[in-house]
Amino acid sequence: MATCKECDNEVEELLSIKVDGKAKKMCEDCVDRARESAEIAEASEAVVQGMMGFKGRR
Repeated sequence: MATCKECDNEVEELLSIKVDGKAKKMCEDCVDRARESAEIAEASEAVVQGMMGFKGRR
């Protein structure tokens, strides 16, 4: 059994995901949470850029 480094739970399989440009291996629950937080951060950045009139991307 593998152990998730994010939540320290033993899981059957670890999934690989890129977080801040680095590949990390996490359990499925942690991967879902990481994706949700990335989507929220991207959406909030787009809203702030829209309010400020920013037309380009980083």
